[in-house]
Amino acid sequence: MKKERKPNQFIHKPIFEGGPQALKEFIKNNLTYPKQALQEKIEGTVHIRYSINYKGEVISSRIISGIGYGCDEEAARLVSMLTFRVPKNRNLRVVFHKTLHVHFRLPTAGQAGEEGSKAATFAYQYTPKTTEPGKEAAEGNQSFFYTIDY
Repeated sequence: MKKERKPNQFIHKPIFEGGPQALKEFIKNNLTYPKQALQEKIEGTVHIRYSINYKGEVISSRIISGIGYGCDEEAARLVSMLTFRVPKNRNLRVVFHKTLHVHFRLPTAGQAGEEGSKAATFAYQYTPKTTEPGKEAAEGNQSFFYTIDY
């Protein structure tokens, strides 16, 4: 007879439904850039620490590192909307603590006019190396520009 294996973890951690990718998508869909930060052209990252109770609800949050201009309050609002799935922990009521980094980046010119539309542009230029000193590689220069809409 084989022995029954015990689980690797004594306490099971809370999980956001859908995993980290779903958490990023949730933040992307629900983040609204504060008007004051837009006017002052403020960019940065807000580090926020929050507590999750045994039911999977966020019960408290604290700004560790903020950038001000309404971004800290927006990050706290986002965190308060989160809900997690907490597996049974042997009838223990455990409070979990997690840290989240919310990135605030100014929208580009194409994004400012269109609501809900996001685009990224990447530029790539290839210049072949010359083997002879003093001679430029005039032929073969290639430039590529990619625009990705998501």
